[in-house]
Amino acid sequence: MSKKKVLVTGGLGFIGSHTVVALQEDGYEVVIIDNLSNSSLDVLGGITQITGITPQFDNIDLRDKSLVKNFFEKYTDIDGIIHFAASKAVGESVNKPLLYYENNISSLVYLLQELYKKDYASFIFSSSCTVYGQADELPITEDAPVKKAESPYGNTKQIGEEIILDTCKTKPDFKAISLRYFNPIGAHPSAEIGELPIGVPQNLVPFITQTAIGKRKELSVFGDDYPTPDGTAIRDYIHVMDLAEAHVHALKRLLEGKEKENYEVFNLGTGKGNSVLEVIKSFEKVAGEKLAYKIVGRREGDITAAYADTTKANEELNWKASRSLDEALESAWKWQKVVQKKEKEDN
Repeated sequence: MSKKKVLVTGGLGFIGSHTVVALQEDGYEVVIIDNLSNSSLDVLGGITQITGITPQFDNIDLRDKSLVKNFFEKYTDIDGIIHFAASKAVGESVNKPLLYYENNISSLVYLLQELYKKDYASFIFSSSCTVYGQADELPITEDAPVKKAESPYGNTKQIGEEIILDTCKTKPDFKAISLRYFNPIGAHPSAEIGELPIGVPQNLVPFITQTAIGKRKELSVFGDDYPTPDGTAIRDYIHVMDLAEAHVHALKRLLEGKEKENYEVFNLGTGKGNSVLEVIKSFEKVAGEKLAYKIVGRREGDITAAYADTTKANEELNWKASRSLDEALESAWKWQKVVQKKEKEDN
């Protein structure tokens, strides 16, 4: 039997690259589209080192409709698509809303237009728990109401889901799953690939590792007056390899025709929340050193707590996050040290 061919957009990014590894290890043939706006071609080498297979790579900007059309004329045998390609910095989206709407929405529409021409399609969308805002109840189930978005980035995820749902309604053999991630962290255990933010990190863990290695002076903890046990905000931190494996399970569900409806939504998290201070303590334990941090005021748009009810994903995708917070932070730290060593060699 020939291998199933999967297109991964944004496949050289943080979650995309780890998902490519998981797909290749499961026997899929992968084609990557990435425009390298927030990633590096070095990642392709890292994927090859881990799996022994170099995926097909096309440098395409998905905002160019003609290039998207040409791609699907060239690759007529794509069995499924996992769509990661999107801008994702909340703060930047507030300052540059049009950039985010163009990049995140138009690229999605152009992909769907090409898929719509096919007899059948399996599409997986990289969504986010930001669609829930500050949920009324914790843990958050997939039935929790979608709240008004706090940022243009969050809004692009909501609009993206709506566009896919509307598309599915008009064509029964168009099948899609939106995966709402909580907080992905960590790196592949080989330290060949990991999270590589360009500029100042927007996320907690790369900021922690960059502070520990001396790249940043200290970490700012935004607020210690939240109504939580230690006063700091709580999030559901999931190891990126657990997240990557969930995509393989979701893809199988569609390709094997096991979906209950042609549009489905799943939360991807651990089902457990950890506070910012708990993450810092866990990091200090695995790294064996103290972290320089200070408490500052709350950050605009931050919510108190968010963690997933993962029952639906556990039961229907036959998937469960298995790696611990310590493991995730240990892998992130190992990756940071590799990055630092490479940067020194390059200079």
